[in-house]
Amino acid sequence: MVSSPSPKHNGMRESNHLLSDDDGYDYDDQANDKILAIEIEKADADDVPGVVPPFSWKKLWEFTGPGFLMSVAFLDPGNLEGDLQAGAIAGYSLLWLLMWSTFMGLLIQLLSLRLGVATGRHLAEICREEYPNCARILLWLMAEVALIGADIQEVIGSAIAIKILSRGVIPLWGGVLITASDWKLEAFFAVLISTMALSFAWMFAETKPNGKELIIGLLLPRLSSKTIQKAVGVVGCVITPHNVFLYSALVQTRKIDPKKKEKVQEALNYYTIESSIAVFVSFSINLMVTTVFAKGFYATPQAHSIGLVNAGQYLQERYGGGLFPILYIWGIGLLAAGQSSTMTGTYAGQFIMGGFLNLQMKKWIRSVITRSCAILPTIIVAIYFNRSEDSLDILNEWLNVLQGMVIPFAIIPLLTLVSNEQIMGVFKIGKLMERTVWTVAALVIMINGYVMLSFFLSEVNGLLFGFVVCMGASAYIAFLVYLISQRHNQAELKGFTHLTN
Repeated sequence: MVSSPSPKHNGMRESNHLLSDDDGYDYDDQANDKILAIEIEKADADDVPGVVPPFSWKKLWEFTGPGFLMSVAFLDPGNLEGDLQAGAIAGYSLLWLLMWSTFMGLLIQLLSLRLGVATGRHLAEICREEYPNCARILLWLMAEVALIGADIQEVIGSAIAIKILSRGVIPLWGGVLITASDWKLEAFFAVLISTMALSFAWMFAETKPNGKELIIGLLLPRLSSKTIQKAVGVVGCVITPHNVFLYSALVQTRKIDPKKKEKVQEALNYYTIESSIAVFVSFSINLMVTTVFAKGFYATPQAHSIGLVNAGQYLQERYGGGLFPILYIWGIGLLAAGQSSTMTGTYAGQFIMGGFLNLQMKKWIRSVITRSCAILPTIIVAIYFNRSEDSLDILNEWLNVLQGMVIPFAIIPLLTLVSNEQIMGVFKIGKLMERTVWTVAALVIMINGYVMLSFFLSEVNGLLFGFVVCMGASAYIAFLVYLISQRHNQAELKGFTHLTN
Protein backbone atom coordinates (compact mmCIF):
# COMPACT_ATOMS: atom_id res chain seq x y z
CA MET A 1 0.00 0.00 0.00
CA VAL A 2 1.17 3.53 -0.69
CA SER A 3 2.73 4.99 2.41
CA SER A 4 0.99 7.62 4.48
CA PRO A 5 1.70 11.16 3.38
CA SER A 6 3.80 13.43 5.53
CA PRO A 7 3.58 17.20 6.08
CA LYS A 8 6.28 17.81 3.48
CA HIS A 9 3.76 16.92 0.79
CA ASN A 10 1.80 20.11 1.25
CA GLY A 11 3.00 22.96 -0.95
CA MET A 12 6.13 23.32 -3.01
CA ARG A 13 9.59 22.70 -1.69
CA GLU A 14 12.09 25.51 -2.13
CA SER A 15 15.36 24.76 -3.94
CA ASN A 16 18.43 24.31 -1.75
CA HIS A 17 22.16 24.09 -2.48
CA LEU A 18 21.98 26.30 -5.55
CA LEU A 19 25.23 27.26 -7.22
CA SER A 20 25.27 30.60 -9.02
CA ASP A 21 26.39 30.61 -12.64
CA ASP A 22 27.87 33.47 -14.61
CA ASP A 23 24.89 33.46 -16.97
CA GLY A 24 22.46 34.33 -14.21
CA TYR A 25 21.09 30.82 -13.77
CA ASP A 26 21.23 28.71 -10.65
CA TYR A 27 22.41 25.14 -11.10
CA ASP A 28 21.36 22.70 -8.40
CA ASP A 29 24.10 20.32 -7.35
CA GLN A 30 21.73 17.80 -5.76
CA ALA A 31 21.02 14.51 -7.48
CA ASN A 32 17.29 14.86 -7.70
CA ASP A 33 16.75 18.57 -8.15
CA LYS A 34 16.42 21.09 -10.98
CA ILE A 35 18.25 21.63 -14.26
CA LEU A 36 17.93 25.38 -13.99
CA ALA A 37 16.27 27.70 -11.53
CA ILE A 38 15.30 30.89 -13.33
CA GLU A 39 13.99 33.73 -11.22
CA ILE A 40 10.52 34.81 -12.31
CA GLU A 41 9.70 38.52 -12.39
CA LYS A 42 8.95 39.99 -8.95
CA ALA A 43 5.37 40.75 -8.02
CA ASP A 44 4.03 44.09 -9.17
CA ALA A 45 2.96 46.67 -6.63
CA ASP A 46 -0.71 46.39 -7.69
CA ASP A 47 -0.87 42.60 -7.29
CA VAL A 48 -3.69 41.60 -4.93
CA PRO A 49 -2.78 38.92 -2.35
CA GLY A 50 -4.77 35.73 -2.92
CA VAL A 51 -5.76 36.76 -6.47
CA VAL A 52 -4.09 35.34 -9.58
CA PRO A 53 -2.40 38.23 -11.45
CA PRO A 54 -3.78 39.13 -14.90
CA PHE A 55 -2.27 37.64 -18.04
CA SER A 56 1.05 39.08 -19.18
CA TRP A 57 2.89 38.30 -22.41
CA LYS A 58 6.17 39.08 -20.68
CA LYS A 59 5.40 36.58 -17.92
CA LEU A 60 4.40 33.95 -20.48
CA TRP A 61 7.80 34.39 -22.12
CA GLU A 62 9.50 33.83 -18.76
CA PHE A 63 7.70 30.50 -18.39
CA THR A 64 8.43 29.44 -21.97
CA GLY A 65 10.90 26.58 -22.41
CA PRO A 66 9.94 23.39 -20.55
CA GLY A 67 6.88 22.77 -22.74
CA PHE A 68 8.93 22.87 -25.93
CA LEU A 69 11.50 20.49 -24.45
CA MET A 70 8.63 18.18 -23.50
CA SER A 71 7.06 18.36 -26.98
CA VAL A 72 10.25 16.97 -28.53
CA ALA A 73 9.12 13.52 -27.38
CA PHE A 74 6.21 13.85 -29.85
CA LEU A 75 8.79 14.23 -32.63
CA ASP A 76 11.37 11.52 -32.08
CA PRO A 77 12.48 9.29 -34.98
CA GLY A 78 10.16 6.50 -33.83
CA ASN A 79 7.20 8.87 -34.17
CA LEU A 80 8.36 10.04 -37.59
CA GLU A 81 8.60 6.45 -38.78
CA GLY A 82 5.09 5.81 -37.49
CA ASP A 83 3.90 8.96 -39.31
CA LEU A 84 5.41 8.05 -42.68
CA GLN A 85 4.17 4.45 -42.51
CA ALA A 86 0.67 5.55 -41.50
CA GLY A 87 0.58 7.97 -44.42
CA ALA A 88 1.95 5.46 -46.94
CA ILE A 89 -0.35 2.61 -45.88
CA ALA A 90 -3.51 4.41 -44.72
CA GLY A 91 -3.33 7.65 -46.74
CA TYR A 92 -5.11 10.58 -45.12
CA SER A 93 -7.60 8.37 -43.23
CA LEU A 94 -5.78 8.33 -39.86
CA LEU A 95 -5.19 12.08 -39.48
CA TRP A 96 -8.17 12.37 -37.13
CA LEU A 97 -6.59 9.73 -34.89
CA LEU A 98 -3.26 11.54 -34.92
CA MET A 99 -5.06 14.68 -33.75
CA TRP A 100 -6.98 13.01 -30.92
CA SER A 101 -4.06 10.90 -29.74
CA THR A 102 -1.96 14.08 -29.56
CA PHE A 103 -4.68 15.61 -27.42
CA MET A 104 -4.56 12.59 -25.10
CA GLY A 105 -0.80 12.94 -24.85
CA LEU A 106 -1.16 16.62 -23.98
CA LEU A 107 -3.67 15.79 -21.27
CA ILE A 108 -1.22 13.37 -19.64
CA GLN A 109 1.55 15.98 -19.80
CA LEU A 110 -0.68 18.64 -18.22
CA LEU A 111 -1.13 16.31 -15.25
CA SER A 112 2.63 15.81 -15.08
CA LEU A 113 3.27 19.56 -14.94
CA ARG A 114 0.50 19.94 -12.35
CA LEU A 115 2.18 17.39 -10.10
CA GLY A 116 5.58 19.05 -10.44
CA VAL A 117 4.41 22.63 -9.85
CA ALA A 118 1.98 21.88 -6.99
CA THR A 119 4.34 19.65 -5.00
CA GLY A 120 7.77 21.04 -5.90
CA ARG A 121 8.96 17.49 -6.61
CA HIS A 122 9.02 15.42 -9.75
CA LEU A 123 7.27 12.11 -10.35
CA ALA A 124 10.26 9.84 -9.70
CA GLU A 125 10.93 11.54 -6.33
CA ILE A 126 7.34 11.17 -5.18
CA CYS A 127 7.19 7.53 -6.30
CA ARG A 128 10.30 6.87 -4.21
CA GLU A 129 8.62 8.34 -1.13
CA GLU A 130 5.11 6.97 -1.67
CA TYR A 131 5.66 3.37 -2.78
CA PRO A 132 7.29 0.47 -0.90
CA ASN A 133 10.85 -0.43 -1.84
CA CYS A 134 9.96 -3.40 -4.02
CA ALA A 135 7.42 -1.44 -6.06
CA ARG A 136 9.78 1.52 -6.27
CA ILE A 137 12.61 -0.61 -7.68
CA LEU A 138 10.30 -2.21 -10.24
CA LEU A 139 8.99 1.19 -11.34
CA TRP A 140 12.57 2.44 -11.69
CA LEU A 141 13.60 -0.59 -13.75
CA MET A 142 10.57 -0.15 -16.02
CA ALA A 143 11.40 3.51 -16.55
CA GLU A 144 15.06 2.75 -17.31
CA VAL A 145 14.18 0.02 -19.80
CA ALA A 146 11.75 2.34 -21.59
CA LEU A 147 14.37 5.10 -21.65
CA ILE A 148 17.04 2.82 -23.14
CA GLY A 149 14.59 1.61 -25.80
CA ALA A 150 13.59 5.16 -26.70
CA ASP A 151 17.23 6.29 -26.77
CA ILE A 152 18.16 3.49 -29.18
CA GLN A 153 15.46 4.70 -31.58
CA GLU A 154 16.55 8.32 -31.23
CA VAL A 155 20.27 7.69 -31.65
CA ILE A 156 19.72 5.33 -34.58
CA GLY A 157 17.51 8.00 -36.17
CA SER A 158 20.31 10.55 -35.85
CA ALA A 159 22.82 8.04 -37.23
CA ILE A 160 20.60 7.38 -40.26
CA ALA A 161 20.35 11.14 -40.87
CA ILE A 162 24.13 11.54 -40.63
CA LYS A 163 24.59 8.68 -43.09
CA ILE A 164 22.16 10.37 -45.52
CA LEU A 165 23.81 13.78 -45.24
CA SER A 166 27.31 12.28 -45.63
CA ARG A 167 26.17 10.34 -48.72
CA GLY A 168 26.89 7.05 -47.00
CA VAL A 169 30.48 7.90 -46.07
CA ILE A 170 29.70 7.69 -42.32
CA PRO A 171 28.20 4.30 -41.39
CA LEU A 172 25.47 3.83 -38.78
CA TRP A 173 27.92 3.03 -35.98
CA GLY A 174 29.92 6.16 -36.83
CA GLY A 175 26.75 8.27 -36.63
CA VAL A 176 26.04 6.75 -33.21
CA LEU A 177 29.47 7.84 -31.93
CA ILE A 178 28.94 11.36 -33.28
CA THR A 179 25.55 11.55 -31.59
CA ALA A 180 26.97 10.23 -28.32
CA SER A 181 29.69 12.90 -28.27
CA ASP A 182 27.19 15.75 -28.59
CA TRP A 183 27.02 18.04 -25.55
CA LYS A 184 23.67 19.21 -24.30
CA LEU A 185 22.92 22.89 -24.81
CA GLU A 186 19.43 23.78 -23.64
CA ALA A 187 19.21 26.87 -25.86
CA PHE A 188 19.97 24.65 -28.85
CA PHE A 189 16.53 23.04 -28.56
CA ALA A 190 14.86 26.07 -30.10
CA VAL A 191 17.19 25.83 -33.10
CA LEU A 192 16.52 22.11 -33.50
CA ILE A 193 12.73 22.45 -33.29
CA SER A 194 12.81 25.37 -35.74
CA THR A 195 14.98 23.30 -38.09
CA MET A 196 12.50 20.44 -37.92
CA ALA A 197 9.56 22.72 -38.59
CA LEU A 198 11.24 24.48 -41.52
CA SER A 199 12.54 21.24 -43.07
CA PHE A 200 9.23 19.41 -42.98
CA ALA A 201 7.29 22.54 -43.98
CA TRP A 202 9.56 22.88 -47.02
CA MET A 203 8.99 19.20 -47.81
CA PHE A 204 5.23 19.72 -47.37
CA ALA A 205 5.27 22.67 -49.78
CA GLU A 206 7.37 20.77 -52.34
CA THR A 207 5.01 17.78 -52.45
CA LYS A 208 1.73 19.80 -52.35
CA PRO A 209 -0.60 17.33 -50.54
CA ASN A 210 -4.33 17.38 -51.28
CA GLY A 211 -5.88 20.06 -49.02
CA LYS A 212 -9.42 18.68 -49.28
CA GLU A 213 -8.33 15.16 -48.36
CA LEU A 214 -6.29 16.56 -45.48
CA ILE A 215 -9.31 18.35 -43.96
CA ILE A 216 -11.54 15.31 -44.44
CA GLY A 217 -8.91 13.12 -42.81
CA LEU A 218 -8.83 15.39 -39.75
CA LEU A 219 -12.60 15.75 -39.32
CA LEU A 220 -14.02 12.41 -40.50
CA PRO A 221 -13.12 9.35 -38.40
CA ARG A 222 -12.37 6.38 -40.65
CA LEU A 223 -10.98 2.97 -39.79
CA SER A 224 -10.75 -0.29 -41.70
CA SER A 225 -9.34 -3.76 -41.11
CA LYS A 226 -6.37 -2.86 -43.34
CA THR A 227 -5.41 0.19 -41.28
CA ILE A 228 -6.16 -1.01 -37.73
CA GLN A 229 -2.54 -1.95 -37.00
CA LYS A 230 -1.22 1.43 -38.09
CA ALA A 231 -4.03 3.15 -36.18
CA VAL A 232 -2.90 1.45 -32.99
CA GLY A 233 0.67 2.47 -33.76
CA VAL A 234 -0.33 6.13 -34.15
CA VAL A 235 -1.78 6.19 -30.63
CA GLY A 236 1.05 4.18 -29.11
CA CYS A 237 3.78 6.50 -30.41
CA VAL A 238 2.46 9.68 -28.80
CA ILE A 239 2.87 8.97 -25.07
CA THR A 240 6.41 8.04 -24.03
CA PRO A 241 6.99 6.86 -20.43
CA HIS A 242 10.23 8.75 -19.78
CA ASN A 243 8.63 12.02 -20.94
CA VAL A 244 5.96 11.75 -18.23
CA PHE A 245 8.73 11.66 -15.62
CA LEU A 246 10.74 14.39 -17.34
CA TYR A 247 8.09 17.11 -17.62
CA SER A 248 7.24 17.04 -13.90
CA ALA A 249 10.90 18.00 -13.31
CA LEU A 250 11.29 20.55 -16.11
CA VAL A 251 8.45 22.74 -14.83
CA GLN A 252 10.37 23.34 -11.62
CA THR A 253 13.00 25.34 -13.49
CA ARG A 254 11.09 28.56 -12.80
CA LYS A 255 11.29 29.72 -9.20
CA ILE A 256 7.96 30.76 -7.75
CA ASP A 257 6.79 31.43 -4.22
CA PRO A 258 5.39 28.09 -3.00
CA LYS A 259 3.60 29.74 -0.07
CA LYS A 260 1.31 31.76 -2.34
CA LYS A 261 -1.38 29.66 -3.95
CA GLU A 262 -2.12 32.36 -6.49
CA LYS A 263 1.50 32.18 -7.71
CA VAL A 264 1.29 28.40 -8.04
CA GLN A 265 -1.96 28.76 -9.98
CA GLU A 266 -0.38 31.43 -12.17
CA ALA A 267 2.49 29.08 -12.99
CA LEU A 268 0.01 26.32 -13.85
CA ASN A 269 -1.85 28.71 -16.18
CA TYR A 270 1.27 29.82 -18.06
CA TYR A 271 2.70 26.33 -18.33
CA THR A 272 -0.63 25.07 -19.69
CA ILE A 273 -0.60 27.74 -22.42
CA GLU A 274 3.04 27.12 -23.29
CA SER A 275 2.76 23.33 -23.43
CA SER A 276 -0.42 23.53 -25.53
CA ILE A 277 1.35 25.76 -28.08
CA ALA A 278 4.39 23.46 -28.10
CA VAL A 279 2.29 20.34 -28.66
CA PHE A 280 0.39 22.11 -31.46
CA VAL A 281 3.74 22.77 -33.18
CA SER A 282 4.73 19.12 -32.82
CA PHE A 283 1.32 18.00 -34.10
CA SER A 284 1.74 20.22 -37.15
CA ILE A 285 5.10 18.61 -37.94
CA ASN A 286 3.70 15.08 -37.52
CA LEU A 287 0.77 16.09 -39.71
CA MET A 288 3.08 17.34 -42.47
CA VAL A 289 5.12 14.14 -42.47
CA THR A 290 2.02 11.93 -42.63
CA THR A 291 0.41 13.91 -45.45
CA VAL A 292 3.62 14.04 -47.52
CA PHE A 293 3.86 10.24 -47.54
CA ALA A 294 0.10 9.89 -48.01
CA LYS A 295 0.33 12.05 -51.13
CA GLY A 296 3.37 10.32 -52.55
CA PHE A 297 3.09 6.65 -51.63
CA TYR A 298 -0.46 5.67 -50.64
CA ALA A 299 -1.65 2.67 -52.69
CA THR A 300 1.75 2.29 -54.36
CA PRO A 301 3.94 -0.85 -54.44
CA GLN A 302 6.46 0.87 -52.14
CA ALA A 303 3.91 1.66 -49.41
CA HIS A 304 4.68 -1.36 -47.21
CA SER A 305 8.46 -1.17 -47.57
CA ILE A 306 9.12 2.44 -46.50
CA GLY A 307 11.07 3.07 -43.29
CA LEU A 308 13.48 5.62 -41.86
CA VAL A 309 16.45 4.24 -43.78
CA ASN A 310 14.96 4.41 -47.27
CA ALA A 311 12.31 7.14 -46.85
CA GLY A 312 14.61 9.93 -48.07
CA GLN A 313 15.63 7.96 -51.15
CA TYR A 314 12.00 7.20 -52.01
CA LEU A 315 11.16 10.90 -51.65
CA GLN A 316 14.07 11.81 -53.91
CA GLU A 317 12.96 9.35 -56.59
CA ARG A 318 9.36 10.54 -56.35
CA TYR A 319 9.85 14.31 -56.22
CA GLY A 320 13.34 14.87 -57.61
CA GLY A 321 15.83 17.54 -56.66
CA GLY A 322 14.05 20.88 -56.88
CA LEU A 323 15.71 23.97 -55.42
CA PHE A 324 17.20 21.85 -52.67
CA PRO A 325 17.24 18.01 -52.92
CA ILE A 326 14.37 16.63 -50.87
CA LEU A 327 16.62 13.78 -49.71
CA TYR A 328 18.68 16.29 -47.72
CA ILE A 329 15.62 18.15 -46.46
CA TRP A 330 14.44 14.85 -45.00
CA GLY A 331 17.92 14.13 -43.60
CA ILE A 332 18.17 17.51 -41.86
CA GLY A 333 14.71 17.16 -40.31
CA LEU A 334 15.48 13.62 -39.16
CA LEU A 335 18.81 14.72 -37.67
CA ALA A 336 17.13 17.55 -35.75
CA ALA A 337 14.48 15.14 -34.46
CA GLY A 338 17.05 12.59 -33.36
CA GLN A 339 19.40 15.06 -31.70
CA SER A 340 16.73 16.94 -29.77
CA SER A 341 14.97 13.81 -28.53
CA THR A 342 18.33 12.29 -27.52
CA MET A 343 19.09 15.35 -25.39
CA THR A 344 15.72 15.19 -23.62
CA GLY A 345 16.29 11.48 -23.08
CA THR A 346 19.54 12.29 -21.28
CA TYR A 347 17.76 14.79 -19.04
CA ALA A 348 15.04 12.24 -18.32
CA GLY A 349 17.62 9.61 -17.40
CA GLN A 350 19.22 11.93 -14.87
CA PHE A 351 15.92 12.68 -13.14
CA ILE A 352 14.70 9.08 -13.21
CA MET A 353 17.90 7.73 -11.67
CA GLY A 354 18.30 10.57 -9.18
CA GLY A 355 14.62 10.56 -8.19
CA PHE A 356 14.06 6.84 -7.69
CA LEU A 357 17.44 6.04 -6.13
CA ASN A 358 18.16 9.37 -4.39
CA LEU A 359 21.74 9.25 -5.63
CA GLN A 360 23.98 12.09 -4.49
CA MET A 361 26.40 12.67 -7.37
CA LYS A 362 27.40 15.36 -9.83
CA LYS A 363 25.19 15.85 -12.87
CA TRP A 364 27.93 15.09 -15.37
CA ILE A 365 28.55 11.73 -13.67
CA ARG A 366 24.84 10.86 -13.84
CA SER A 367 24.84 12.01 -17.46
CA VAL A 368 27.74 9.67 -18.32
CA ILE A 369 26.01 6.74 -16.60
CA THR A 370 22.63 7.27 -18.21
CA ARG A 371 24.09 7.92 -21.67
CA SER A 372 26.33 4.84 -21.45
CA CYS A 373 23.34 2.63 -20.61
CA ALA A 374 21.79 3.63 -23.95
CA ILE A 375 24.79 4.29 -26.20
CA LEU A 376 26.61 0.98 -25.63
CA PRO A 377 23.71 -1.25 -26.76
CA THR A 378 22.98 1.21 -29.56
CA ILE A 379 26.53 0.86 -30.95
CA ILE A 380 26.11 -2.93 -30.95
CA VAL A 381 22.76 -2.58 -32.73
CA ALA A 382 24.22 -0.12 -35.26
CA ILE A 383 27.20 -2.36 -36.10
CA TYR A 384 24.89 -5.32 -36.67
CA PHE A 385 22.22 -3.48 -38.65
CA ASN A 386 24.75 -1.57 -40.73
CA ARG A 387 25.01 -4.84 -42.69
CA SER A 388 21.27 -5.55 -42.67
CA GLU A 389 19.38 -2.25 -42.82
CA ASP A 390 16.08 -3.90 -43.80
CA SER A 391 15.91 -5.36 -40.29
CA LEU A 392 15.86 -1.88 -38.71
CA ASP A 393 12.08 -1.72 -39.16
CA ILE A 394 11.72 -4.99 -37.24
CA LEU A 395 13.90 -3.60 -34.47
CA ASN A 396 11.74 -0.48 -34.35
CA GLU A 397 8.60 -2.63 -33.97
CA TRP A 398 10.13 -4.43 -30.99
CA LEU A 399 11.14 -1.14 -29.40
CA ASN A 400 7.65 0.30 -29.91
CA VAL A 401 6.18 -2.76 -28.20
CA LEU A 402 8.62 -2.22 -25.34
CA GLN A 403 7.48 1.41 -24.99
CA GLY A 404 3.85 0.27 -24.96
CA MET A 405 4.55 -2.28 -22.23
CA VAL A 406 6.03 0.35 -19.92
CA ILE A 407 3.48 3.16 -20.47
CA PRO A 408 1.10 2.00 -17.67
CA PHE A 409 3.91 2.14 -15.12
CA ALA A 410 4.32 5.87 -15.73
CA ILE A 411 0.67 6.83 -16.21
CA ILE A 412 -0.94 4.91 -13.33
CA PRO A 413 1.34 6.32 -10.58
CA LEU A 414 0.87 9.81 -12.06
CA LEU A 415 -2.93 9.58 -12.02
CA THR A 416 -2.92 8.06 -8.53
CA LEU A 417 -0.79 10.89 -7.14
CA VAL A 418 -2.58 13.85 -8.79
CA SER A 419 -5.86 12.45 -7.43
CA ASN A 420 -4.52 12.39 -3.85
CA GLU A 421 -5.58 15.46 -1.88
CA GLN A 422 -2.98 14.92 0.85
CA ILE A 423 -0.22 15.16 -1.77
CA MET A 424 -1.72 17.80 -4.06
CA GLY A 425 -3.68 19.88 -1.56
CA VAL A 426 -6.07 22.33 -3.25
CA PHE A 427 -4.53 21.48 -6.62
CA LYS A 428 -5.89 17.93 -6.62
CA ILE A 429 -7.82 17.23 -9.82
CA GLY A 430 -11.62 17.19 -9.57
CA LYS A 431 -13.89 14.16 -9.89
CA LEU A 432 -14.85 14.84 -13.51
CA MET A 433 -11.24 15.28 -14.57
CA GLU A 434 -10.25 12.20 -12.57
CA ARG A 435 -12.82 10.05 -14.40
CA THR A 436 -11.77 11.53 -17.74
CA VAL A 437 -8.05 10.88 -17.31
CA TRP A 438 -8.58 7.35 -16.00
CA THR A 439 -10.73 6.67 -19.05
CA VAL A 440 -8.00 8.02 -21.31
CA ALA A 441 -5.41 5.93 -19.46
CA ALA A 442 -7.56 2.81 -19.81
CA LEU A 443 -7.94 3.48 -23.52
CA VAL A 444 -4.20 3.94 -24.00
CA ILE A 445 -3.43 0.79 -21.99
CA MET A 446 -5.96 -1.29 -23.97
CA ILE A 447 -4.58 -0.04 -27.29
CA ASN A 448 -1.03 -0.89 -26.30
CA GLY A 449 -2.24 -4.19 -24.91
CA TYR A 450 -3.68 -5.00 -28.31
CA VAL A 451 -0.35 -4.18 -29.95
CA MET A 452 1.56 -6.39 -27.52
CA LEU A 453 -0.86 -9.30 -27.87
CA SER A 454 -0.91 -9.26 -31.66
CA PHE A 455 2.87 -8.81 -31.83
CA PHE A 456 3.67 -11.69 -29.48
CA LEU A 457 1.13 -14.00 -31.13
CA SER A 458 2.94 -13.45 -34.42
CA GLU A 459 6.45 -13.72 -33.00
CA VAL A 460 6.26 -16.39 -30.27
CA ASN A 461 7.40 -19.76 -31.60
CA GLY A 462 8.32 -22.79 -29.54
CA LEU A 463 7.11 -24.17 -26.22
CA LEU A 464 9.94 -22.79 -24.08
CA PHE A 465 9.67 -19.26 -25.45
CA GLY A 466 5.89 -19.40 -25.08
CA PHE A 467 6.24 -20.50 -21.44
CA VAL A 468 8.66 -17.67 -20.66
CA VAL A 469 6.32 -15.12 -22.29
CA CYS A 470 3.34 -16.45 -20.30
CA MET A 471 5.25 -16.24 -17.01
CA GLY A 472 6.39 -12.71 -17.83
CA ALA A 473 2.86 -11.70 -18.80
CA SER A 474 1.49 -13.03 -15.50
CA ALA A 475 4.01 -11.04 -13.46
CA TYR A 476 3.33 -7.97 -15.62
CA ILE A 477 -0.44 -8.14 -15.05
CA ALA A 478 0.01 -8.77 -11.33
CA PHE A 479 2.11 -5.62 -10.90
CA LEU A 480 -0.37 -3.66 -13.00
CA VAL A 481 -3.25 -4.78 -10.75
CA TYR A 482 -1.20 -3.83 -7.69
CA LEU A 483 -0.63 -0.29 -8.94
CA ILE A 484 -4.29 0.20 -9.83
CA SER A 485 -5.30 -1.08 -6.38
CA GLN A 486 -3.37 1.77 -4.75
CA ARG A 487 -5.94 4.22 -6.11
CA HIS A 488 -8.73 2.39 -4.28
CA ASN A 489 -6.66 2.01 -1.11
CA GLN A 490 -6.05 5.77 -1.04
CA ALA A 491 -9.74 6.47 -1.57
CA GLU A 492 -10.66 4.19 1.35
CA LEU A 493 -8.03 5.83 3.57
CA LYS A 494 -9.39 9.27 2.74
CA GLY A 495 -12.95 8.18 3.54
CA PHE A 496 -11.88 6.64 6.86
CA THR A 497 -10.01 9.79 7.84
CA HIS A 498 -13.08 11.91 7.01
CA LEU A 499 -15.32 9.71 9.22
CA THR A 500 -12.96 9.73 12.19
CA ASN A 501 -12.66 13.53 12.04
